[in-house]
Amino acid sequence: MLLATRTSMWRSRHAISADGHPVATWDSRFWRTGGQFVLDGRRFQVDANMWGTRYTLTGADGTMVAAADRVGRKHWTVEAAGQTYRFQRRSLWSNDQELHTEQGPVGSVRRTSMWGGDVVADLPGLPLPVQIFVLGVVITMWDAQAAAG
Repeated sequence: MLLATRTSMWRSRHAISADGHPVATWDSRFWRTGGQFVLDGRRFQVDANMWGTRYTLTGADGTMVAAADRVGRKHWTVEAAGQTYRFQRRSLWSNDQELHTEQGPVGSVRRTSMWGGDVVADLPGLPLPVQIFVLGVVITMWDAQAAAG
């Protein structure tokens, strides 16, 4: 399980821990959609298209690691290492995102409170860089929604 704790009131920066151990810092971009993080000494870059509906995760060598499509819609997907992970918004009244399989919801990304900027992600079966990517995409999506509202 990942916990992203907001570290700045002025910027969208989150310290990310996995099971209580610090692993990375999600640093959103200021003028463009996306961000970056460093995991185990490797830098990862997250870029979005103009509309913020498609995101890509690339390593420092430029290799694409994962891609998220239809972000911001009720149903959206992430593709990584030949796997497709399906996500959906929990309900019309919630921005929580759920990871789904054919059996139903198996994981989620949600805020820890209505007022705080902390986020919890429970995404079993996804590699750690992809979990952080999903977490960063959801944080970026929520920031964009808040700015538009």
